[in-house]
Amino acid sequence: MVDPGGPRIPSIEDRMPAQRLGVAVVEALVNVIVTGQVAPGETLPPEVPLAKQFGVSRTVLRESVKRLEEKGLVSVGQGRGTTVQPTRSWNMMDRVVLTALIAHDETLGVLDELSIVRARLEAAMAADTARVRTAEELAALRDTLGSMRASLDDPATFGAADVRFHDIVMEISGNRLAESIARSLFERARDSARYHGTTPPSFHEQTLREHEAVFATIEAGTTEAAERAMYSHIIDAWQRRRLPDHSGTKPRR
Repeated sequence: MVDPGGPRIPSIEDRMPAQRLGVAVVEALVNVIVTGQVAPGETLPPEVPLAKQFGVSRTVLRESVKRLEEKGLVSVGQGRGTTVQPTRSWNMMDRVVLTALIAHDETLGVLDELSIVRARLEAAMAADTARVRTAEELAALRDTLGSMRASLDDPATFGAADVRFHDIVMEISGNRLAESIARSLFERARDSARYHGTTPPSFHEQTLREHEAVFATIEAGTTEAAERAMYSHIIDAWQRRRLPDHSGTKPRR
């Protein structure tokens, strides 16, 4: 249970419209669980005091706990209360859960793992794209490379073209499930300041060279080379921006 002497959960009643109360409670409780204030195997405080602690009604709290259960963070049992589940039960793809995990991970290990999973997915899609791409699709990728090349000194425009290149590759592959997962992972990472880390002066030039290498393998239709090029690009790009004073998960080649 939450230690009464520990960090106080602030009331959210006065700073959220009624329809947002449930969302705010869910996000707050997810953060409480992810940060270990209530560890796996422990139970949340009873409904009445917890609702009072948040400054919300029991109805709002009850609905919020249901959302936690849907995310795999807790289980609710008659006479047992609300118990936090082991991390293996958590839905890591859930937006709120993954955002909280990234935000509170000082080691950057979650972003390391996210980058590896994303790299594997996009690498597989790059291989598929190398096999099925058309002349028109190659032209679209070539045009996007041109946009990147022309905006090396414009980070916002360059970044948008970078994202567009990846989107085109994934779309051409036709793997809608892999595309959806990879896109979701990237969006959660991109929303985090931890993901952006540092960008050395040569960052954009190197990123462009890696995209050109990916394009060359797709244009040549060499599936294995396309897979290797995309995987290496995503992992290397993350390692370039990753802050050096954090220890997390070392990517495997």
